[in-house]
Amino acid sequence: MLWFFIVLVAYMLGSVPSGVILTKILGYGDLRRVGSGNIGATNVMRVGGLRIAGLVWLLDMLKAMLAVWLGAYFGGVVAGAWCGFAAIVGHCFPVWLRFRGGKGVSCLFGIMLAINPVIFVFCGIEWLVVALGLGKSSAGAIVVFGVLPILGFVMNNGVGWAFLAMSVLCLWRHVDNLRRLARGAESSIEWRWRK
Repeated sequence: MLWFFIVLVAYMLGSVPSGVILTKILGYGDLRRVGSGNIGATNVMRVGGLRIAGLVWLLDMLKAMLAVWLGAYFGGVVAGAWCGFAAIVGHCFPVWLRFRGGKGVSCLFGIMLAINPVIFVFCGIEWLVVALGLGKSSAGAIVVFGVLPILGFVMNNGVGWAFLAMSVLCLWRHVDNLRRLARGAESSIEWRWRK
């Protein structure tokens, strides 16, 4: 019963739609009705600029980190990793938004930071190199999904399986991006400090 409650709390933390709340407070309207319609930081940057997107990214990371710390407090690092997975499920399928959420990348980085900062730095550098080199944020994220489970298994089998589950979910959420990348139609990163 305790673990059901802990996983539920982790999911509810992940369900908090930081981008929707912040853009609405700042007067940018309903994030789901502008840009790509996604609730994540990339769409926030399109409508509100880099500063607001950065804040949303940090808030999404923080909610995932809280979920990991909650699980780790009661059951160690593997439990923390699976609570992180529950947070990503919440972010992708938030109860508050009729289960239509984001793609999980910012939460994934929050989980990495909470579990192993070295993995966070490694994947962060990889994302920057690929995303900036190709000008495609999704390309950097997709490479992370391939690398992360390997790093997890090097660290710990339980963490590796949790990272694999997270990566598969996030990759599935990026299927449309994969298709656009394959036909050269994926949109490029628009770096704007403010709207």
